[in-house]
Amino acid sequence: MYDVFPRDPVDNVGPVNQSQVACTLGFDVSEPAEIVLQIAAAVPETETMTIVSNGVPVEAVELPGRQHLVQAPKGLLTATYTATTVPGDQPPPVTEVDRIVALRPSRYCPSDKIVGYAARQFGASDPVTTVRTMTAWVHDNLTYESGSSGPSTDAIDTLVDGRGVCRDYAHLLATLCRALDIPARVAAVYAPGLSPMDFHLVVETALDGVWRVWDPTMLAPRQTLIRIATGRDAADTALATTLSGRLTMPQLMITAIAPGDLPYDDHAGLVTLP
Repeated sequence: MYDVFPRDPVDNVGPVNQSQVACTLGFDVSEPAEIVLQIAAAVPETETMTIVSNGVPVEAVELPGRQHLVQAPKGLLTATYTATTVPGDQPPPVTEVDRIVALRPSRYCPSDKIVGYAARQFGASDPVTTVRTMTAWVHDNLTYESGSSGPSTDAIDTLVDGRGVCRDYAHLLATLCRALDIPARVAAVYAPGLSPMDFHLVVETALDGVWRVWDPTMLAPRQTLIRIATGRDAADTALATTLSGRLTMPQLMITAIAPGDLPYDDHAGLVTLP
Protein backbone atom coordinates (compact mmCIF):
# COMPACT_ATOMS: atom_id res chain seq x y z
CA MET A 1 0.00 0.00 0.00
CA TYR A 2 3.04 2.25 0.13
CA ASP A 3 3.74 2.20 -3.61
CA VAL A 4 2.19 5.54 -4.49
CA PHE A 5 5.19 6.09 -6.79
CA PRO A 6 7.44 5.47 -8.81
CA ARG A 7 6.85 8.18 -11.37
CA ASP A 8 7.95 7.92 -14.96
CA PRO A 9 9.92 11.08 -15.87
CA VAL A 10 8.58 10.88 -19.43
CA ASP A 11 5.04 11.21 -18.14
CA ASN A 12 5.84 14.06 -15.75
CA VAL A 13 7.68 16.59 -17.84
CA GLY A 14 5.75 19.73 -16.75
CA PRO A 15 6.69 23.28 -17.72
CA VAL A 16 10.22 23.64 -19.05
CA ASN A 17 11.45 25.80 -16.14
CA GLN A 18 10.02 23.70 -13.34
CA SER A 19 11.70 20.99 -11.32
CA GLN A 20 9.52 18.25 -9.89
CA VAL A 21 10.02 16.42 -6.62
CA ALA A 22 8.04 13.73 -4.86
CA CYS A 23 8.46 11.33 -1.98
CA THR A 24 6.52 8.67 -0.14
CA LEU A 25 7.38 7.64 3.42
CA GLY A 26 5.75 4.52 4.84
CA PHE A 27 5.74 3.99 8.61
CA ASP A 28 4.79 0.97 10.68
CA VAL A 29 3.62 2.59 13.93
CA SER A 30 3.66 0.05 16.78
CA GLU A 31 2.71 2.61 19.44
CA PRO A 32 0.91 5.94 18.80
CA ALA A 33 3.62 8.39 17.84
CA GLU A 34 4.30 12.07 17.43
CA ILE A 35 6.41 12.69 14.31
CA VAL A 36 7.99 15.77 12.77
CA LEU A 37 8.49 15.56 9.00
CA GLN A 38 10.91 17.70 7.00
CA ILE A 39 10.20 16.70 3.42
CA ALA A 40 8.59 19.84 1.97
CA ALA A 41 10.53 22.02 -0.44
CA ALA A 42 11.56 25.28 1.21
CA VAL A 43 10.14 27.43 -1.61
CA PRO A 44 7.66 25.44 -3.72
CA GLU A 45 5.74 26.75 -6.70
CA THR A 46 2.98 24.19 -6.12
CA GLU A 47 2.77 21.36 -3.61
CA THR A 48 0.55 18.67 -2.14
CA MET A 49 1.01 16.68 1.06
CA THR A 50 -1.25 13.76 1.95
CA ILE A 51 -0.96 11.69 5.13
CA VAL A 52 -3.07 8.59 5.64
CA SER A 53 -3.24 6.18 8.58
CA ASN A 54 -4.97 2.85 8.01
CA GLY A 55 -6.84 4.41 5.10
CA VAL A 56 -7.99 7.46 7.08
CA PRO A 57 -6.59 10.98 6.39
CA VAL A 58 -4.44 12.45 9.18
CA GLU A 59 -3.84 16.17 9.62
CA ALA A 60 -0.30 17.57 9.45
CA VAL A 61 0.26 20.84 11.30
CA GLU A 62 2.82 23.05 9.57
CA LEU A 63 5.39 24.63 11.90
CA PRO A 64 8.01 27.31 11.18
CA GLY A 65 10.79 26.12 8.93
CA ARG A 66 8.44 24.04 6.77
CA GLN A 67 8.26 21.30 9.40
CA HIS A 68 5.08 19.23 9.68
CA LEU A 69 3.89 17.76 12.97
CA VAL A 70 1.89 14.53 12.72
CA GLN A 71 0.01 12.65 15.45
CA ALA A 72 0.21 9.07 14.17
CA PRO A 73 -2.12 6.39 15.52
CA LYS A 74 -1.06 2.78 15.69
CA GLY A 75 -0.94 1.05 12.33
CA LEU A 76 0.30 1.85 8.83
CA LEU A 77 0.98 5.51 8.10
CA THR A 78 1.83 6.86 4.65
CA ALA A 79 3.07 10.40 3.96
CA THR A 80 3.08 11.50 0.32
CA TYR A 81 4.51 14.80 -0.88
CA THR A 82 4.73 16.27 -4.39
CA ALA A 83 5.90 19.71 -5.48
CA THR A 84 7.09 21.78 -8.39
CA THR A 85 9.73 24.46 -7.98
CA VAL A 86 11.22 27.18 -10.15
CA PRO A 87 14.73 28.66 -9.89
CA GLY A 88 15.03 31.33 -7.21
CA ASP A 89 16.31 34.82 -7.89
CA GLN A 90 18.36 35.43 -4.77
CA PRO A 91 20.28 33.22 -2.32
CA PRO A 92 19.36 33.57 1.35
CA PRO A 93 21.19 36.39 3.14
CA VAL A 94 23.93 35.71 5.67
CA THR A 95 22.54 37.28 8.83
CA GLU A 96 24.74 37.92 11.85
CA VAL A 97 22.84 35.32 13.89
CA ASP A 98 23.21 32.73 11.12
CA ARG A 99 26.93 33.44 10.90
CA ILE A 100 27.43 32.99 14.63
CA VAL A 101 25.46 29.74 14.77
CA ALA A 102 27.37 28.42 11.75
CA LEU A 103 30.67 28.89 13.60
CA ARG A 104 29.69 26.90 16.69
CA PRO A 105 30.44 23.21 17.26
CA SER A 106 27.36 20.97 17.12
CA ARG A 107 26.41 17.39 17.90
CA TYR A 108 27.70 15.88 14.64
CA CYS A 109 30.23 18.61 13.87
CA PRO A 110 32.56 18.90 16.91
CA SER A 111 34.81 21.45 15.24
CA ASP A 112 36.47 22.49 18.50
CA LYS A 113 38.17 19.08 18.66
CA ILE A 114 40.04 19.32 15.34
CA VAL A 115 41.19 22.94 15.18
CA GLY A 116 44.87 21.96 15.25
CA TYR A 117 44.39 19.18 12.70
CA ALA A 118 42.55 21.45 10.27
CA ALA A 119 45.16 24.17 10.57
CA ARG A 120 48.04 21.75 9.94
CA GLN A 121 46.28 19.95 7.11
CA PHE A 122 45.02 22.94 5.17
CA GLY A 123 47.16 25.83 6.33
CA ALA A 124 46.20 29.44 5.79
CA SER A 125 44.74 30.68 2.53
CA ASP A 126 41.79 32.78 1.44
CA PRO A 127 38.44 31.26 2.52
CA VAL A 128 37.23 30.40 -0.99
CA THR A 129 40.41 28.52 -1.87
CA THR A 130 40.39 26.80 1.52
CA VAL A 131 36.82 25.54 1.18
CA ARG A 132 37.45 24.43 -2.39
CA THR A 133 40.54 22.52 -1.27
CA MET A 134 38.77 20.89 1.67
CA THR A 135 35.81 19.85 -0.49
CA ALA A 136 38.14 18.06 -2.90
CA TRP A 137 40.08 16.54 0.02
CA VAL A 138 36.96 15.11 1.67
CA HIS A 139 35.83 13.71 -1.67
CA ASP A 140 39.21 12.10 -2.35
CA ASN A 141 39.84 10.74 1.15
CA LEU A 142 36.47 9.18 1.99
CA THR A 143 34.87 6.12 0.47
CA TYR A 144 31.12 6.31 -0.13
CA GLU A 145 29.69 3.18 1.49
CA SER A 146 26.02 2.67 2.33
CA GLY A 147 25.41 1.39 5.85
CA SER A 148 28.91 2.29 7.04
CA SER A 149 27.68 4.85 9.59
CA GLY A 150 24.83 5.18 12.04
CA PRO A 151 22.80 7.70 14.04
CA SER A 152 25.68 8.38 16.45
CA THR A 153 28.45 8.80 13.87
CA ASP A 154 30.00 12.27 14.01
CA ALA A 155 32.58 13.96 11.82
CA ILE A 156 35.55 12.72 13.84
CA ASP A 157 34.32 9.14 13.54
CA THR A 158 34.09 9.65 9.79
CA LEU A 159 37.56 11.17 9.62
CA VAL A 160 39.04 8.18 11.45
CA ASP A 161 37.01 5.53 9.60
CA GLY A 162 37.47 7.05 6.15
CA ARG A 163 34.03 6.15 4.83
CA GLY A 164 30.43 7.18 5.04
CA VAL A 165 27.39 8.46 3.18
CA CYS A 166 26.34 11.97 2.17
CA ARG A 167 25.60 13.14 5.70
CA ASP A 168 29.04 12.00 6.85
CA TYR A 169 30.75 13.80 3.98
CA ALA A 170 28.77 16.95 4.77
CA HIS A 171 29.46 16.75 8.49
CA LEU A 172 33.21 16.38 7.95
CA LEU A 173 33.40 19.31 5.52
CA ALA A 174 31.29 21.54 7.77
CA THR A 175 33.44 20.61 10.77
CA LEU A 176 36.68 21.43 8.97
CA CYS A 177 35.27 24.77 7.85
CA ARG A 178 34.16 25.76 11.36
CA ALA A 179 37.53 24.67 12.76
CA LEU A 180 39.12 27.27 10.48
CA ASP A 181 36.57 29.98 11.40
CA ILE A 182 34.61 29.66 8.16
CA PRO A 183 30.85 29.67 8.92
CA ALA A 184 29.31 26.41 7.67
CA ARG A 185 25.90 24.79 7.88
CA VAL A 186 24.19 21.86 6.17
CA ALA A 187 21.19 21.77 3.86
CA ALA A 188 18.92 18.81 3.18
CA VAL A 189 17.95 18.81 -0.48
CA TYR A 190 16.22 17.02 -3.30
CA ALA A 191 19.01 16.26 -5.79
CA PRO A 192 18.11 15.63 -9.44
CA GLY A 193 20.73 13.34 -10.94
CA LEU A 194 21.57 11.57 -7.68
CA SER A 195 21.90 7.81 -8.13
CA PRO A 196 20.54 5.92 -6.35
CA MET A 197 17.89 8.54 -5.62
CA ASP A 198 17.62 9.57 -1.97
CA PHE A 199 17.40 12.63 0.22
CA HIS A 200 20.78 14.38 0.07
CA LEU A 201 22.84 16.51 2.48
CA VAL A 202 25.24 19.23 1.33
CA VAL A 203 27.18 22.08 2.94
CA GLU A 204 26.75 25.85 2.72
CA THR A 205 29.54 28.24 3.68
CA ALA A 206 29.28 31.99 4.23
CA LEU A 207 31.76 33.58 1.83
CA ASP A 208 31.77 37.33 1.19
CA GLY A 209 28.25 37.67 2.60
CA VAL A 210 26.72 34.91 0.44
CA TRP A 211 25.89 31.30 1.25
CA ARG A 212 27.77 29.07 -1.22
CA VAL A 213 26.86 25.40 -1.59
CA TRP A 214 29.36 22.52 -1.73
CA ASP A 215 28.82 18.79 -2.23
CA PRO A 216 31.89 16.76 -1.22
CA THR A 217 30.27 13.56 -2.55
CA MET A 218 30.14 15.21 -6.01
CA LEU A 219 27.23 12.90 -6.85
CA ALA A 220 24.78 15.50 -8.20
CA PRO A 221 25.06 18.91 -9.86
CA ARG A 222 24.65 21.72 -7.35
CA GLN A 223 22.84 23.97 -9.82
CA THR A 224 19.64 21.88 -9.66
CA LEU A 225 19.51 21.15 -5.92
CA ILE A 226 16.22 21.99 -4.21
CA ARG A 227 16.39 23.07 -0.58
CA ILE A 228 14.27 21.30 2.05
CA ALA A 229 15.76 22.27 5.40
CA THR A 230 18.83 24.06 6.75
CA GLY A 231 20.60 23.59 10.08
CA ARG A 232 23.75 23.01 12.07
CA ASP A 233 23.92 19.31 11.18
CA ALA A 234 21.68 16.32 10.46
CA ALA A 235 20.01 16.62 13.86
CA ASP A 236 18.34 19.81 12.56
CA THR A 237 17.49 18.52 9.09
CA ALA A 238 16.26 14.94 9.63
CA LEU A 239 13.49 13.94 7.24
CA ALA A 240 11.55 12.36 10.12
CA THR A 241 12.01 12.80 13.87
CA THR A 242 10.09 10.68 16.36
CA LEU A 243 9.21 12.77 19.42
CA SER A 244 7.26 10.02 21.18
CA GLY A 245 5.92 6.54 20.50
CA ARG A 246 7.51 3.75 18.48
CA LEU A 247 7.70 3.17 14.75
CA THR A 248 9.84 1.94 11.87
CA MET A 249 10.03 3.28 8.32
CA PRO A 250 10.10 0.31 5.93
CA GLN A 251 9.33 2.36 2.82
CA LEU A 252 11.03 5.40 1.30
CA MET A 253 10.61 6.44 -2.32
CA ILE A 254 11.94 9.68 -3.81
CA THR A 255 11.77 11.39 -7.19
CA ALA A 256 13.64 14.54 -8.23
CA ILE A 257 13.50 15.71 -11.84
CA ALA A 258 15.16 18.84 -13.24
CA PRO A 259 13.97 20.48 -16.45
CA GLY A 260 16.06 19.66 -19.49
CA ASP A 261 19.51 18.12 -19.32
CA LEU A 262 21.43 18.12 -16.08
CA PRO A 263 24.14 20.81 -16.03
CA TYR A 264 27.83 20.02 -15.76
CA ASP A 265 29.31 20.78 -12.35
CA ASP A 266 33.05 20.75 -11.68
CA HIS A 267 32.30 21.17 -7.93
CA ALA A 268 34.89 23.95 -7.74
CA GLY A 269 32.91 26.98 -8.88
CA LEU A 270 30.82 29.21 -6.65
CA VAL A 271 27.17 28.10 -6.66
CA THR A 272 24.28 29.33 -4.52
CA LEU A 273 21.27 27.37 -3.30
CA PRO A 274 18.10 29.51 -3.31
